[in-house]
Amino acid sequence: MAAVTGSVKRNGMVPRMDTAPSRPWWVALGNFVRRKPLGAVGGLLVLTLIIVAILAPVLAPHDPYQLNTASILKAPRPGNPLGTDEFGRDILSRLIWGARISLYVGLLAVGLGTTSGAVLGLVSGYYGGRVDFAIQRVMDMLMAFPSLVLALAMVAALGSNIRNVVIALAVVIMPGASRVLRSSALSIGGMTYIEAARSVGASDMRLIFRHTLPNCLAPYIILATAGLGNAILSEASWSFLGLGTPPPEPSWGAMLSGQTQRYMYNAPWLAIFPGLAISLAVFGFNFLGDALRDVLDPRLRQR
Repeated sequence: MAAVTGSVKRNGMVPRMDTAPSRPWWVALGNFVRRKPLGAVGGLLVLTLIIVAILAPVLAPHDPYQLNTASILKAPRPGNPLGTDEFGRDILSRLIWGARISLYVGLLAVGLGTTSGAVLGLVSGYYGGRVDFAIQRVMDMLMAFPSLVLALAMVAALGSNIRNVVIALAVVIMPGASRVLRSSALSIGGMTYIEAARSVGASDMRLIFRHTLPNCLAPYIILATAGLGNAILSEASWSFLGLGTPPPEPSWGAMLSGQTQRYMYNAPWLAIFPGLAISLAVFGFNFLGDALRDVLDPRLRQR
């Protein structure tokens, strides 16, 4: 209990209670960098990706869609520091604009998939019984399909564009998030404060979203952060197979597909730089997700 400071005044003033001072954000950030250096590196990579995506129109030296027959398959040079592709387009400009597409697809797909899966998992774990059985059997059906097969079926049915890629990725992400949040909801549902809130007449929606959900935010944040790297990698893989972002959009995965394989030996920069961009983005989100898991999970906090 906090110590009472000062004395009770004769005029009836309520004594002031001292509370523990909160640490400034830069102190907490410094502790995070010191304790989790790989997480700090991942956060720096993620921050760089976000800045590049936001400032793509300013940072890109050329139009990513502009064709130039006089500069086809040019090696890295002063005017094109990362070279040009088989249509004479500047690779650096396409990588910069590709960061915007990858981040857009990753954030939207993970947001939709993780959030919808979390809501279903919370409802499933809270109500149990037939509701839990019905929801989890649907999740089992989705998980029974390999993600690539499920994505292939959805994109073939809906059409190949960015919106449908986001929907397919969200559907692939949803079952895993539902399982994790269901497990958290089941462990929280039997706690004393839930029973106390129920005994005073709290509604089901209040119990789920006011009392259960805040205690499930740690696994939700971890799932979302770790899932971003997987979503970017999945979008790149699907684009490589012709299922993702359609040309001529400057997607990192699409830059690795098509004629890139044909010119791999004569123009290796066509594959090296997009592959490096994908690797750095995935590493950044994975490092940051692992660090957040260690910080937010009470079982790992003291390690």
